[in-house]
Amino acid sequence: MKNYYTCIVCPRSCDLVVEEEDGRVTVSGNRCVRGEEYGKNEYLHPKRMLTTTVKLEGGNIRSLPVVSSGPVPKEKLPDCLDWLYTIKVEAPVHLHDVIVENILGTGVNVLAARDAERTD
Repeated sequence: MKNYYTCIVCPRSCDLVVEEEDGRVTVSGNRCVRGEEYGKNEYLHPKRMLTTTVKLEGGNIRSLPVVSSGPVPKEKLPDCLDWLYTIKVEAPVHLHDVIVENILGTGVNVLAARDAERTD
């Protein structure tokens, strides 16, 4: 079975074809070694950066933008988002403060993507 991806490692945006036969994964269409690695990883273990907002209490904004410190396994993204929608953060918060450590056992932290000052 062929799987098609667009490589995002560099601006060339190569059209990759990834096939698995007898447990062996092959990538074609890449114009560099990084594209081959990206294709294999995307096929075997897809990951995505997580970006969303969490509720902020006592701050100059109501929703605090957050971002993951690294890519999260794609299959865990919905669970991570559902969990983040339930939490509330207390102001003040500073850029890159850790909001959640090791979210759902992924080894990835969730960080504040901006400052939020306290308003009283």
